Amino acid sequence: MKNRLSDLRREWGVTQEELADALEVSRQTISSIENGRYNPSIVLAFRIARFFKTTIEQVFIYDEKEGW
Repeated sequence: MKNRLSDLRREWGVTQEELADALEVSRQTISSIENGRYNPSIVLAFRIARFFKTTIEQVFIYDEKEGW
């Protein structure tokens, strides 16, 4: 799944460490999400979207071609 997390972070002027602290996850988790190595749980996805005052669909891009 693709995402706009790094773009949103830059727009908001937030570091990976600051976002990780706010979401109570590790900086490595944020990095892994941004690099597409880790798909967050639905709960974490909602928390990320709420942090940036947007929707999950504005953060995460689901490509149906990738399949289930």
